[in-house]
Amino acid sequence: MMRLILATLLLALTPWRASAQPLTLDEVLRSSATHAPAILEAITRERAAGGRRLSAEGAFDLLFEGDAQSRLLGTYDGTIVEGKVSRPFATNGGELYGGYRVSRGDFPIYEDKSFTNRLGEVKVGAIFSLMRDRFVDERRTRLGLADGDIALARLDREMIAIGVQRRAIDAYQAWVAAGLRVIVYRDLLSLATERQASIERQIALGAQPSILGTENRQNIVRRQTLLVRAEQQLDAAANALSFYLRDEAGEPVAPPADRLPDRFPELRLPPMGADLARRIVRPDLDAILVKLDQVEARRELAENDLLPRLDVRAEAAKDVGPIGLGGASRTPAEAIVGLRFSLPLERRQARGRIAEAAAEADGLRLRRKLIEDQILVEVNGLAIQVDAAERLATLAGDEAALATRMAEAERRRFALGASDFIVVNLREESAADARLRQLDAEYQRSAARAELVAATVDRAQLGL
Repeated sequence: MMRLILATLLLALTPWRASAQPLTLDEVLRSSATHAPAILEAITRERAAGGRRLSAEGAFDLLFEGDAQSRLLGTYDGTIVEGKVSRPFATNGGELYGGYRVSRGDFPIYEDKSFTNRLGEVKVGAIFSLMRDRFVDERRTRLGLADGDIALARLDREMIAIGVQRRAIDAYQAWVAAGLRVIVYRDLLSLATERQASIERQIALGAQPSILGTENRQNIVRRQTLLVRAEQQLDAAANALSFYLRDEAGEPVAPPADRLPDRFPELRLPPMGADLARRIVRPDLDAILVKLDQVEARRELAENDLLPRLDVRAEAAKDVGPIGLGGASRTPAEAIVGLRFSLPLERRQARGRIAEAAAEADGLRLRRKLIEDQILVEVNGLAIQVDAAERLATLAGDEAALATRMAEAERRRFALGASDFIVVNLREESAADARLRQLDAEYQRSAARAELVAATVDRAQLGL
């Protein structure tokens, strides 16, 4: 039993922390922001949105078309080969195009336009939309929607990152709290083991009964049990923190006990005031604005489909080379202007899309109002919680200081023989309980501050 007591005494007197640099909250948040799987997954969704945007840009790509036709049987032996290059306008529903065609052989009179001079015909032209597709068309709308999807993916990544960083702060604070509790129980055990040596000397001198040594050894074992439980909780907290603390390869790292800091992180509070909730810029609110822009874009496209189509086409063409079988009429340069008109008569599809977009926009506005009200209530509640936690932490600190003074005074009285073991033990455990309550109050204060930092989206303190 004496060997156990001596071993316990050496363990208690061993320094709790070596010279390792304490693990800071900033280090944890940097690691989490860089390597957290949830954030990395959100980044891949943002990249996917960028790919969809590139795909939407493909609607404005340069397009080449080719066609060849030859008569193998029959009265006529005409062959024609043609190619066309076109590119849509970025600011109009029309396009710019150019082409070349060349023919050989004879064609029937009803295909007279197939004839070209020997070196073919070159043409260039443009189509302009004057009503439908003039300001809005499907291509440009899809591009705008793709830009909105990128913004939504970015905002979703920010929301996920805020949540991850908030949980990382939780895990770090829980680890620090567990470590500080271990220190309290180590100090409590150290007092009992140090007292055992004094009691053994007094028993040897006949100043104390031997049962007192047995009672103190029982107290040592009970305090060892409390310490082991606290150390188990510390190991569990370190394991939970390893989900956010990672090495350069992104693998979880459980922080060793010698990197424990001696206090909770000091998080700055935002400027308080009645308008605090109104000053917050949150990604979830911005996402609703982006969705409203997308709904408005779809509504404008539907209104565009209600319009009649009126397109004007201007084209210039010139046959080159020796005169072909079509005759000399192909040689002069040509300038052609044309119009195309169409009018949808019932337009129920477009009207239905307009009604759908209007309803969706109303729903998003109500959703935004709901989130704003929730933020107002949440932030005001957190402000109240922070204020109460600050006061409770101050009171708990005062109580712990008084309880510690009482325990020290009782130990001095016991050393002088003016007190007994039971009272000393009660004073020490009361002081330890007061220290634990102080730790819990400081933990709650730090947690409340972290909640407010996350709710107000303080990117600097969240490590974003």
